[in-house]
Amino acid sequence: MSRMVGATSIQPRILSSFVGDRFIQSAQPLHQLFRYNPGSKHLSMQLSRTLSGLTNLLFNRRNLDGLSNKRKRLRPGKLSPRRPVPDHIPRPSYVKSRKPPGIASGPEVHDEKGIDCMRASGRLAAQVLEYAGTLVKPGIKTDEIDQAVHQMIIDNGAYPSPLGYGGFPKSVCTSVNECICHGIPDSRALEDGDIVNIDVTVYLNGYHGDTSTTFLCGNVDDEARKLVQVTKECLYKAISICAPGVEFKKIGKTIHDHADNYRYGVVQQFVGHGVGRVFHADPVILHYRNNDAGRMVLNQTFTIEPMLTIGSINPIMWDDNWTVVTEDGSLSAQFEHTILITQDGAEILTQC
Repeated sequence: MSRMVGATSIQPRILSSFVGDRFIQSAQPLHQLFRYNPGSKHLSMQLSRTLSGLTNLLFNRRNLDGLSNKRKRLRPGKLSPRRPVPDHIPRPSYVKSRKPPGIASGPEVHDEKGIDCMRASGRLAAQVLEYAGTLVKPGIKTDEIDQAVHQMIIDNGAYPSPLGYGGFPKSVCTSVNECICHGIPDSRALEDGDIVNIDVTVYLNGYHGDTSTTFLCGNVDDEARKLVQVTKECLYKAISICAPGVEFKKIGKTIHDHADNYRYGVVQQFVGHGVGRVFHADPVILHYRNNDAGRMVLNQTFTIEPMLTIGSINPIMWDDNWTVVTEDGSLSAQFEHTILITQDGAEILTQC
C-alpha cells in the first residue's frame, strides 16, 4: 500500500501510500509548456526535480490523442459494513486510532528472526493476492473480492493491514481503470475490459507484507494490456538494480527511463516505503527521477510500487478521502513487491 507525498490537486496530508507531507509538487498545463492547446482534453504534467532541457521535456510528453473515451468514468458505489476480525488476532497499534501514523523514522533492518517473519508475512500476502486474482471476472463486485481477501487473511491468523488504517474501511484496496490507488471495495461490479489493481497487505506475527498486481478482467484492449505489461516491467527492472550500497534514486531513474520509452506518465505523489514491524517507514521510495540521498543496506526491507498512466499524472481525490483517480480519466496501472536487500542483490518476499 503506497504512501502519498502531497500534490496540487490533493492537499498535503498523511495517507496510507499512504504519504508524508515532505514534498509539494507543482504542475503546469501542457499548453503553457508547449504552447499547445489541447482543447477539451486538459492534461498537466509534473516535472521531476532533475528534468533538464526541452529535449527531455518533449521526450516525456504523452500522446494526447491516444486517450480512450469508451469507458464510463468510475463512480462511488455502496459500502458494506466493516468486517469483524476475531479478538485473538493481534492488531497493529494504529487500528485504535483513525489518524494514520505517518512514516516512521529509521529503516526497517532485520536480524535473522525478523527476516524469517518478513518472509512469512510476504509469502502470505502473495498467496492472498494470487487467490484474489482468480476472482477477477466480469460481474464480480469489488466488495466480494474484499470479503474473500478478508476471510483468507484471518483464516491464516493474520490481520488485514489496511483495515482501520487512518479510518480506511476495508481489508484490501481495489483500484479500477483510472483509479491510481486506494480504491475502496464497494458494490460496483467489474466489467468486461476493466483493469483492476488489488493491493494486499497482511500483518502476521508482528510484521507487514505488502504487494499488489493489476489484473485484466475479461477481454481487455491492447492499449490497457500494454500499460499493464510495461508497469510490471518497470517494477522488475527496478528490483534488478537493488543491492547493498545502491542509491535509492536509481530506482526512480530506472522506472522513469522505461516508462519514457512508451510515453507513459509516472505518478509522483505516491511512493514506496520501508515496511516491516511498521506499515510505513523510511526510506521514501520515489518512482521518478530525483536527487534524493540515501543508499540501500543489507537486510533492509521496503516496497517498490510504480504507478503509470496513459495520460495525465495529476491525481484527483474523491470525497471519501481515499480514492485517487487520474485527472483526465485515463487508465492507470500499478505493481508492487516487498523486497529484502541481500548480499547478492534483492530477494522478492511477496512472490509466490
